[in-house]
Amino acid sequence: MKMRTTAAALLIAGLASGCATGPDRKPGDPLEPMNRQIFKFNDVLDRTVAQPVAKGYQKVTPQPIRQAISNFFSNLGDLGNAANNLLQLNFTDFTEDIMRFAFNSTFGIGGLLDWATPAGLPKHHQDFGLTLGHWGVPSGPYLVLPLFGPSSFRDSLGYAVDFRFNIMTYLEPGVRNPMWVAQFISARSDLLGASSLLEAAALDKYSFVRDAFTQQRASLLRGTKSQTAPLPNYGDPDAPGAAPANGASGPAGSAPSDLPNYEDPGATAAPGAPGVPASGASSGEAGALPNYEDPGETSAPATAASGAATTAAAAAAAPAPASGPAAGAVPAGVGPAAPASK
Repeated sequence: MKMRTTAAALLIAGLASGCATGPDRKPGDPLEPMNRQIFKFNDVLDRTVAQPVAKGYQKVTPQPIRQAISNFFSNLGDLGNAANNLLQLNFTDFTEDIMRFAFNSTFGIGGLLDWATPAGLPKHHQDFGLTLGHWGVPSGPYLVLPLFGPSSFRDSLGYAVDFRFNIMTYLEPGVRNPMWVAQFISARSDLLGASSLLEAAALDKYSFVRDAFTQQRASLLRGTKSQTAPLPNYGDPDAPGAAPANGASGPAGSAPSDLPNYEDPGATAAPGAPGVPASGASSGEAGALPNYEDPGETSAPATAASGAATTAAAAAAAPAPASGPAAGAVPAGVGPAAPASK
């Protein structure tokens, strides 16, 4: 009897090892032959049972009611999200999850309406598998579970803990079991569109689902480890002791030398002040400003201004000439003649 038991155990071990190995194994999926068999079983069960039930549910249930049921189970899931965020020491997301649950449970009629998302409280998606990954536990090989679908060694362990986090676990069986069935049908109904896309696009559904699941879990795990980027330095560069920007040298308390100067020199300094060039300074001199004056508005160039003023003063003081008509005199024959000199 003992030899028969030992032989049976060896036979089962050999069959299991034969299913778990094979020439088609790939890195990260050493159990591919066995996974494919479980995937095929799940796919047949989904196409023959789950999809027809989900399509019937979608056909007889109005969309607002389906959305309300989906919101209800999503609201219960926020408690599990909060627990995992707390285990990851992510206190911001933990607070938002608790506020979402309280807000939707109070104002959303027990979670049937989602008022938290429009109010600025985002929905998070966490589970204990991601919590283990957050603390450095490797995922292990890819694994397909009967009925549950794609997973990994780490995520399979996470399912057991998430089951304890779910509040429905602690309800009476007469209430709990119908709620599990309703949650499954609601979730499968929401994924009917994805199933149609998978049937149309994937040449190998197993590889497509495996790669999509692996990439999604890696993305979610990176999200749990992401750190908030430091804010830029908005300090006042003129403050005493401020370091010059971009390595510019200068005394403490002075503005960085590599920043542009937006001050109006004409509004803060008079001509002749230090740093402001006098009129006539060449544009090539350091600090010289270009001349924007309109030359048509002046009667003479700036270099002949003093000579023109002297000539005008002399002409005004000189007596009128004795002979010849004066400038601006009335022509003869037009008006009364000038009196003759005696």
